[in-house]
Amino acid sequence: MTTADVRLSALPPATGRAGLRGVLASEFTKLRSVRSTYWTIAALIVVSVGIAAIAGAASASDLHNNPGDKAGFDATQTTLIGFFEFGQLIVAVLGALVITSEYSTGMIRTTLTAMPRRGTVFAGKLIVFTAVTLVLSLVTSFIAFFVGQALLSGSGMSASLFHSTTVPLGAIENGGNVARFVGSVTVTPGMVLTAVIGSALFVTAVALIAFGLGTIIRHTAGSITSAVGLMFVVPIIVQVLPHTWRDDIMRFFPDAAGRMLSLTVGQNDDQHLWSAWPQFGVTLVYAAVLLAVGAYLFRRRDA
Repeated sequence: MTTADVRLSALPPATGRAGLRGVLASEFTKLRSVRSTYWTIAALIVVSVGIAAIAGAASASDLHNNPGDKAGFDATQTTLIGFFEFGQLIVAVLGALVITSEYSTGMIRTTLTAMPRRGTVFAGKLIVFTAVTLVLSLVTSFIAFFVGQALLSGSGMSASLFHSTTVPLGAIENGGNVARFVGSVTVTPGMVLTAVIGSALFVTAVALIAFGLGTIIRHTAGSITSAVGLMFVVPIIVQVLPHTWRDDIMRFFPDAAGRMLSLTVGQNDDQHLWSAWPQFGVTLVYAAVLLAVGAYLFRRRDA
């Protein structure tokens, strides 16, 4: 049987080409559609805020029983230490997984088939991951700070984002009882805000280091191990070197910025390190170099 006047419908012709906007949407969908992302976020918040709460409560009790410990006490760093020490480890895992999981599942071949322009794919992954990690780090840093300071408030040594506080730098004791404090430093809201935001920036930079290592190594376990080794193991090994070497070497490692950025009481910092932002620049150099190498290899190697 034949039918006259058959009209075939056709799809409209394709216009333009896939670009960065589509890649960003695709990468964000990938990131939010896997369970590992939510487990990592939960771990980051629980660990960071939990340690801040424990540190705040323990420090408040110690300051009440030993008033002399108020000398040089940095309330801001006390509540942020769990975030910038353990938070960097957690986001490093996420940074490695964002890229290595696609290689382990073979999804990277599908991605590059849909978008053959590898530079655009890499840029999309980097932009989405950086934005998500930065927002997550900022939220976690502020929550950890406020929770810790709330528990420290009874000690009279809590830091604030709204008014300045005075911290004694030294104490003269008499038979275990504090006779008087010697010297002081004023901690301004600007200093506290810099520490809170700086800690979040440092954790984000560590995540980018792990992302760069993941792009280079393309293996989850190897990437995570390399990130942990760079940020935790190598600095420990350096401690066994003679102090004349150690003091000159330690400032060139990416982990030092976390300790500097979280400080609000300057007398506590390590005199062999640079100031906070130059030291953070060292961490950024590590991240930039690893990302540049990773981007080059991503474009040159087969999937």
